[in-house]
Amino acid sequence: MPRKSEKFATGARARSSPRPVARPDRKPVAVGTRLIALNKPYDVLSQFTDANISAARRTLSEFVAVPHVYPAGRLDRDSEGLLLLTDDGRLQARIADPRFKLPKTYLVQIEGEPDAAALDHLRRGVQLTDGMTRPAEARRIDPPALWPRDPPVRFRKSVPDCWIELTIAEGRNRQVRRMTAAIGHPTLRLVRWRIGDWSLDGLAPGEWRDLPYPG
Repeated sequence: MPRKSEKFATGARARSSPRPVARPDRKPVAVGTRLIALNKPYDVLSQFTDANISAARRTLSEFVAVPHVYPAGRLDRDSEGLLLLTDDGRLQARIADPRFKLPKTYLVQIEGEPDAAALDHLRRGVQLTDGMTRPAEARRIDPPALWPRDPPVRFRKSVPDCWIELTIAEGRNRQVRRMTAAIGHPTLRLVRWRIGDWSLDGLAPGEWRDLPYPG
């Protein structure tokens, strides 16, 4: 989780080269060895093209000009934070497939102030329309040192808000938002901070960097 003293990096983008492997004719050929961490901004699709041209929606192509990489999983248009991209189909599947139970940690701003029972409900599992969620990690946290959202979150002056940290090991459609709504605390802002051992680590919105390839 970002600390109050933490500042987000600007502009630093490491580069790496594909790892060559030997072919029978002894000439090297590059294989997929690229893994990228992107801080996806709010109101951006988790894809490089948009079939609905008339909608004029922002896509990943505005931020990542790297050929042959694709998102490993997705992050909703109205959510922000860590999105991993790779040119390795097998790695993409391992990251995105919920069968591998890769934990994902979210910083979630919610309406109201959940009591201990509400947080325990998230930990034990929440009944959604598509079934019970798996046990999760949930705790209340101080407001994190995040970048301002653009556009700003719309608050109700009469309703307090707070932040929780939620870690889940599955990836249903809009799951975090549905979980907080189920305990009576709608989500106002949602930032994915970590996937497995990979984290945002100071990337500003729209910035990306190469990660060590785990192959």
